[in-house]
Amino acid sequence: MATRLLGLTREELRRLAEQWGLPAYRGSQLYHALYAERRFDFAQMSNLPRALRERLERDAVVGLPRTDKRFVSSDGTVRYLLRLDDGKTVETVWMPEGGRQTLCLSTQAGCAVLCRFCATGLLGLLRNLSAAEIVGQVLVALEDNRERLQPATNIVLMGQGEPLLNYDATLRAVRLMADPEGMSIPWRRITLSTSGILPGIRRLAAEPQRPKLAISLNATSEEQRRELMPMTRKYHLAELMDACRLYPLRPWERLTFEYVLLGGVNDSRLDAERLIRLLAGLRAKVNLIPWNPTPSLPFTAPDPEHVAKFQQALRDAGLLAFIRKPRGQDIYAACGQLASLEAPSVQPSAPPGPASASPPA
Repeated sequence: MATRLLGLTREELRRLAEQWGLPAYRGSQLYHALYAERRFDFAQMSNLPRALRERLERDAVVGLPRTDKRFVSSDGTVRYLLRLDDGKTVETVWMPEGGRQTLCLSTQAGCAVLCRFCATGLLGLLRNLSAAEIVGQVLVALEDNRERLQPATNIVLMGQGEPLLNYDATLRAVRLMADPEGMSIPWRRITLSTSGILPGIRRLAAEPQRPKLAISLNATSEEQRRELMPMTRKYHLAELMDACRLYPLRPWERLTFEYVLLGGVNDSRLDAERLIRLLAGLRAKVNLIPWNPTPSLPFTAPDPEHVAKFQQALRDAGLLAFIRKPRGQDIYAACGQLASLEAPSVQPSAPPGPASASPPA
């Protein structure tokens, strides 16, 4: 059976080289070729001797997910529908802007959290992704855009799935992304978003190195949150806020709270006042996300005037509050829209155009 290389660490590849009777440094060279240079054809790994390249052709595979479909938005966003070895699909979103690109990654196929306003919840949980399948999304998107890469890459674990319900694979993938010997994406440019899985938040707080944390809040009372995010009934709002207050922020860091605004549901002045009280004393910022229309979901987008007033109320109280501009809405690539939906009006083969809005903070 062929050895799958993607997802293996530098040390694991060094051990593989030794098992094959080669110096360990050959494993380091292979690691660099895969993760830093993004070479996926063994014949093109010119830093390796021919005998090793031939051995790799016989006994190993890289293991990248396959691009099944590629949808390009009018704003330059690209949604990738990636097919995994078992036939399941996940989605990755590429958002270019200015001097950076932001990649929105999935950590599960489907999702178990079942938020009422999110299309991914309609899929249910199909399975967790492996570290290789998470890292593979980054490599596919970066390679597809090799000629257009900007100096900085941001990673947001905000696609399909709840990262903290797939903790070990997600953190293994993040460590591979952040390794300066490989992909070299700085820790502070990687953000993990959770619906509020308390054991995972506490575990993440104890990590010696960790990504930034974003909390998907979306409600300002226990009853409201249970209704919108049924799985969070296990983790009460008061306990979540206590965990946030105990979370060890680094000197440069703020907790991010994501708040999806649903028209007539959670966008009132009273909601804004309750949110201000919830976040009192926290070093935080709030990303306000006007709900993105999605087929089959019984919600409406909020009135832009309500959104502006909600933001102003938070700012008047001294909170950092931003309105997230939708990206890729026309190809079902915006926040809450990822459910492997078709976008028939978009030509998958069209090249990305210039960006016109800000990716997630």
